[in-house]
Amino acid sequence: MGSKLYTRGERIFKWVSLVLLLVICVATLAPFVLILASSLTDETTLITYGYSFWPQKFSMDSYLYMWNQRKQIGRSYLTSLGITAVGTVVSLLFTTMLAYPMSRKDFKYSNQLSFFVFFTMLFNGGIVSSYIMWTQIFHIKNTYFALLLPNLLMNAMNIMLVRNYYKNSIPFELVEAAEIDGASELKTFWKIMVPLSVPVNVTVGLFTGLAYWNDWYNCMLYITNEDMFTLQYYLQRILGSAEAMRIVAEKSGIALPSVPLESMKMAMTVIATGPIVLLYPFVQRYFVKGLTIGAVKG
Repeated sequence: MGSKLYTRGERIFKWVSLVLLLVICVATLAPFVLILASSLTDETTLITYGYSFWPQKFSMDSYLYMWNQRKQIGRSYLTSLGITAVGTVVSLLFTTMLAYPMSRKDFKYSNQLSFFVFFTMLFNGGIVSSYIMWTQIFHIKNTYFALLLPNLLMNAMNIMLVRNYYKNSIPFELVEAAEIDGASELKTFWKIMVPLSVPVNVTVGLFTGLAYWNDWYNCMLYITNEDMFTLQYYLQRILGSAEAMRIVAEKSGIALPSVPLESMKMAMTVIATGPIVLLYPFVQRYFVKGLTIGAVKG
């Protein structure tokens, strides 16, 4: 067959779509370029002339300031990486194993279990009761469990997303065939459900990984040992200390070391978002498919 001939309307639509996609792409990348340029701009210039997409006066002061904190930042980086990796794997395991019986038509209590999970999306015990439970009953304060368990390990929305994917995308006849062949429930789950649900697993893994990587709240509540601080919380403490130093200098007139506060905010953003930006292109093709199929009402 010869090459397809496009009509005039189709060609117009094609070029308009390409232009719109290019505009959207530029609009998406522009904030990242602005952040990077601002982090490399001299503090005085940044305050005087504002933000720009190209450093008007190049300066590495913000990165040098954080380089002086490299020991603690490096330790916090490793803590965040470890917590994110372990938390994502364990959360994904629990999420898929709970979603599997909820998706089974032949499971007697699937509706009750789904209601129980959905109920947690509407109501919770509150901050005070949660803090008392985790610290006084489970004694997780100043342990890595405090960074793994509260609020992040199980997410009802992710469970429902995986359940809907199982129901809508994996034929129940495959499960029945496995039962006829004598496969156990665990073997059916690992050999059939998990391999066929890679898109939704990657999607939920990305959501969970982002939640763990960006989390600072659990660290603020449950961790007082500086050696266990996560990256996000430690960067926030550096920023808070720099802000406090500037306020003290302004109020008292005492000459304190100059801190590039504004450009340092941008440098912190670059440091904190780096791993996620590098990871996303590898999971993007699964992300769209898993999100669209798993979001269909089951």
